[in-house]
Amino acid sequence: MNILFVEIISAFIVLFAVIDILGSLPIIIDLQKKSGPIKAFQATSVAFIIMIIFLFVGEALLGLFGVDISSFAIAGSFVLLIMAFEMILGVELFKYDSPSGASIVPIAFPLIAGAGSFTTLLSLRAEYDLINIIIALFLNIVVVFFVLKSSKMVEKVIGQGGIYVLKKFFGIILLAMAIKLFMTNFGNIVMEFIKGLQG
Repeated sequence: MNILFVEIISAFIVLFAVIDILGSLPIIIDLQKKSGPIKAFQATSVAFIIMIIFLFVGEALLGLFGVDISSFAIAGSFVLLIMAFEMILGVELFKYDSPSGASIVPIAFPLIAGAGSFTTLLSLRAEYDLINIIIALFLNIVVVFFVLKSSKMVEKVIGQGGIYVLKKFFGIILLAMAIKLFMTNFGNIVMEFIKGLQG
């Protein structure tokens, strides 16, 4: 066990950028209107557990079902795409009929614990000590918890007009992220296919 402050900070910054909870605020506020209050502790606990499990057994688990990381990321990109269309077009495509509202789906998964964070965790594991990744992940989850808890206050500060503008703006950002995630991983699959043909 080798706890290194530099590794923790590096992993924290990477995960913070990928999870992008601040950028997801308009989505969270919009979901609260549709499905009721977000249970911050439940959402963050479930997301943390999912990501810890994936950190240890993710690649093997996907392999068990014959699914690679690229295919998994493409599936995640479709979920993000649907959420982006909801925000931009003002339509409702997801049905939030879970007893926990939107706290588990889509907040905990795939908004916090999604294809991007899963892929990032596996990449970090190749570079950093496991303990440093876990600490960095926990610190990110603490930040996510406080953002979820204060989302109502943020809504009051920026008002309905601000929320509307942010919702449309971040809807386009989310759409771009979904397309990038799809294109990158689709490219990876094509490259692997070409390599297989050449081999």
